Amino acid sequence: MADIFDVIADGTRRDILQFLLDRSSEGDGGTSVSHIVQQLGVSQPTVSKHLKVLREAHLVSVREEGQHRYYSLSAAPLDAVDDWLIPFLDETGESDSHPAGVSTLTDSAAHAADVVGRAAASAKHVVASAIKKLPGR
Repeated sequence: MADIFDVIADGTRRDILQFLLDRSSEGDGGTSVSHIVQQLGVSQPTVSKHLKVLREAHLVSVREEGQHRYYSLSAAPLDAVDDWLIPFLDETGESDSHPAGVSTLTDSAAHAADVVGRAAASAKHVVASAIKKLPGR
């Protein structure tokens, strides 16, 4: 099995994971390859190649219905990323080393920053996905 960091290092695979995460919040029964192709604007062979890597890393599961395959996110292997990252963070979630003169945030400010950061990341993904769908891209 490939190292989880190698698997998530690829931008297309991260886009697929993000899309499947977004779809899982809608409570769907999986997402077809053709829907992923349409959403990401990449070729079917490319999506299939990346789904194979994600499947081998146990980051996605597949449900077969006749000739159709539906993919769903299986995020448990990402716990290894969390386990590796946690020692680099202190109990407030901030880096252990702070530049001179920089104080840590209060709990409420840290929570607000986290919410804003997640919203910005989500918006970035939506904009990037929309740009990929533009003609000539």
